[in-house]
Amino acid sequence: MASSSSIFLHATLSPFPSPLFRPFTLSSRYFSKDSTVNSIFKLSIRCKSKTQLQFICTNPTFTRSVKVRSYLKYPIVSPQDHWGIWTALLSIGASGLWLEKTKIGSMVSAALVSILVGLAASNLRIIPHEAPVYLIVFEYLLPLIVPLLLFRADLRRVLQSTGRLFSAFLLGSVGTIVGTVVAYLLVPMRSLGQDSWKIASALMGSYIGGAVNYIAITEALGVSPSVLAAGVAADNVICAIYFTLLFALASNIPSEASTPINDVMENVESSYGGKLPVVQIATALALSFGICKTATYLTEFFRIQGGNLPLITAIVVVLATTFPTQFGYLAPAGDMIALVLMQIFFAVVGANGNIGNVIDKAPSIFMFAIIQVTVHLAVIIGLGKLFSFDLKLLLLASNANVGGPTTACGMATAKGWDSLVIPGILVGIFGIAVATFLGIGFGVTVLKYL
Repeated sequence: MASSSSIFLHATLSPFPSPLFRPFTLSSRYFSKDSTVNSIFKLSIRCKSKTQLQFICTNPTFTRSVKVRSYLKYPIVSPQDHWGIWTALLSIGASGLWLEKTKIGSMVSAALVSILVGLAASNLRIIPHEAPVYLIVFEYLLPLIVPLLLFRADLRRVLQSTGRLFSAFLLGSVGTIVGTVVAYLLVPMRSLGQDSWKIASALMGSYIGGAVNYIAITEALGVSPSVLAAGVAADNVICAIYFTLLFALASNIPSEASTPINDVMENVESSYGGKLPVVQIATALALSFGICKTATYLTEFFRIQGGNLPLITAIVVVLATTFPTQFGYLAPAGDMIALVLMQIFFAVVGANGNIGNVIDKAPSIFMFAIIQVTVHLAVIIGLGKLFSFDLKLLLLASNANVGGPTTACGMATAKGWDSLVIPGILVGIFGIAVATFLGIGFGVTVLKYL
């Protein structure tokens, strides 16, 4: 035994499907205080616990047992653990609904609670920031929410209440454009090279329409993958923080009647004579899936980039306007299903907020986006007050600008602003329809030369 020698080992764990064993990479350095000792050795490993391994190093001259503490760099729930991810998302959504019934939770909303819990869980490495399950939520559950919430979308009634909100949405769009110019002058992001004005254009499109516009603009302008990913990370964190701020500003604004989050079950029971509407739930789901399938087919057939959500909305609005009685009968069941799906969606919005990636990869993009949305909010609130707009219209319009139609719908539903649910979606859809063109045009003609 070489008593004067010491061994330093460092292990890094890597993700593995089994929770009991994960392969790792090992780097080692051998130091001797008084002599040079042959450092070629055999290594055997014993798993002592999830965070501690025992390494036994042997060579012809010595044998040494060393305990090494390993620091987990991966979430407790693996991205490939689909059951675990679904359990976490549904638990977060359920906790949002439950906590809203408490004194503290009632001051915000179930949607905000789910965003904050999801954000905390991902940044504490309990659940991952990215996972295949999240893609399923965005690709399938998110579009499914729209028709479920639009069974009451009788356009003849909606057109009477959309005008004022639409004007507020236009003010918010102006605020985003002004915020983009101010942010680009203050934080030009020169370290990104030609990607600087391109990512600024993409974020501008995102904060007028939504994530669909961000992807469309980055693809059209040829943003590099690393900058695109950093922009997505910054956008996710900004949205989580911004939605929190909007809900906080709306905390003292009362609901129009009863809060749907608390009373949806009572509405369902009264609509169906106190019986669980199994047939209505099944019909609402089948109809919603059919609408989503039809919109997806048309989008692919006509090659309409980013047209899935607008087409889904258009189809269900036409049907609900044409058959208001039949769709109105299914509406309470649709509300109940959509309520659960929205909670899952808001949990994913929070989980996507990777604060570490933003700080490590693109602090300049994060600072740019912070200034951008701050100016946007200042402009829409300032001009809105100047033109005597109701605060809830301004906050909902801002939500539609920054988050898109689904988050606007979620906020209106969560706050109990029943008459603004459908108008919120419609102005959000309008934003998606025009934001790509505005972002590309403004970037090529203005931002590129600043």
